[in-house]
Amino acid sequence: MKKLITTVLFCATVFVFAQKGSISGIINDSNQIPLPGAKLTLTPGNYYTISDATGDYVFLNVPEGTYTLTVDYIGYGSQQSTVVVKSENNTSVDVLFDKNKSTTIKEVRLLGISRQNQARALNTQKNNSNITNIVSSDQVGKFPDSNIGDALKRVPGITMQNDQGEARDIIIRGLAPELNSVTLNGNRIPSAEGDNRRVQMDLIPSDMIQLIEVNKTLTPDMDADAIGGSVNLITRTAPNS
Repeated sequence: MKKLITTVLFCATVFVFAQKGSISGIINDSNQIPLPGAKLTLTPGNYYTISDATGDYVFLNVPEGTYTLTVDYIGYGSQQSTVVVKSENNTSVDVLFDKNKSTTIKEVRLLGISRQNQARALNTQKNNSNITNIVSSDQVGKFPDSNIGDALKRVPGITMQNDQGEARDIIIRGLAPELNSVTLNGNRIPSAEGDNRRVQMDLIPSDMIQLIEVNKTLTPDMDADAIGGSVNLITRTAPNS
């Protein structure tokens, strides 16, 4: 009895697979140039494939019946053809796209705003005779820094001492805040504490600064009172209208 059931199941399986066929072909243009990456769908059913680098494609194990083959290729549109699949047979369907009937893609323009301020800052930094880091408002605006102390933390060689969670005192090249100078448009900023040279950087909003100049080595035209370095903050200019 078991042998009979096994034989019946085996025959049924063979019969099911015998009812399936395949579809294959090649996708070319009018100059017989293969079109790789063409999308092919077979309906009814959930059959989908893409042509390979030589334009060839294949659908395997397709049940016997009549199907609609749709081929889509960017720039050429789509083509449809009716395909009859017979059991244990391969149906060859080659698709030819007419180059003269290709779809014209409209011009696409990409508009952007150039980072002129940052480009100018990098050019100035490159041409300076001393070791300088220059950061423009374009670069500062990329980060959610509410004050200039938070923005200075991103400059190489600078560390900020935090006070109540705010970046307040500036440390340049590992030297204490008292050994550094901070200027605003070239003018020395006095300390709010009165008994030292610490400048409270968290009191200066980042929105009012156009450019940050960090000089890690002083030149003869600078005041010789900053062993660590100096920071010059250049404010934004007033609008013309």
